[in-house]
Formats: sequence, C-alpha cells, structure tokens
Amino acid sequence: QVQLVESGGGSVQTGASLRLSCAASGYTYSSACMGWFRQAPGKEREGVAAIDTATRYYDHSVQGRFTISQDNAKNLYLQMTSLQPEDTATYYCAADRGRCPAGWAHLLSFFYYWGQGTQVTVSS
Repeated sequence: QVQLVESGGGSVQTGASLRLSCAASGYTYSSACMGWFRQAPGKEREGVAAIDTATRYYDHSVQGRFTISQDNAKNLYLQMTSLQPEDTATYYCAADRGRCPAGWAHLLSFFYYWGQGTQVTVSS
C-alpha cells in the first residue's frame, strides 16, 4: 500500500526558505511521475513542480525559486526559497505510475496517490 506523508511546512516571513519533504512508503515505481501541488484558500489545486527520471518540471510562478528533488528511496523534496505571501497554501505530494504527462500541473486526476498536505504560510 502506497502512503505519502508530507512534512516541513510552517509559518515564515517574506524572503525566507523552507524545505518540504514527502516520505513515500510502498511506492516502488521507477521513472514515474511525482510532484508537488498547492491549494490556497478559495483557489483550485495546482501543480508547482514535478519530476520523473531525471527531468524536472516547474510552474512558471516558482521557476528559479523552488527546486524539486528525489532520493533513491523515492522520497520527494521541495526546496523553496525567496518565499512570497502568494506562496501561502497547503502543499500536497502526489505520485502516479507513469511518466509526467504534458499539462501535468492541471491533471489532478492523473495522480493516483496523494498525501494529506502540509501548510505553508508566508507573511509580509
């Protein structure tokens, strides 16, 4: 049984950094897509970064500020720098069994496995 558990969220000020972690248990798919999504109050959930094999994908809003990475145990990480108030959201880890599809950031139904989320709050 696959389980994804996020951690590392918190409350920070503008310009700070945070590192989110997603502990993946039971997830053994190689070269498969894993990603980070976020959902702000009153807004739709959207993808911010994804990875499959060695390819990384980023939404334009976080390009250059966020870095996604993965270790050999399939645990997923999101290094976030230069955080802004608009980054405030609940961040979710997601995974599936195939490669990241085009338009992955808005294909929530593609991702079969989801974590429960971790809150990130950035104050000005």
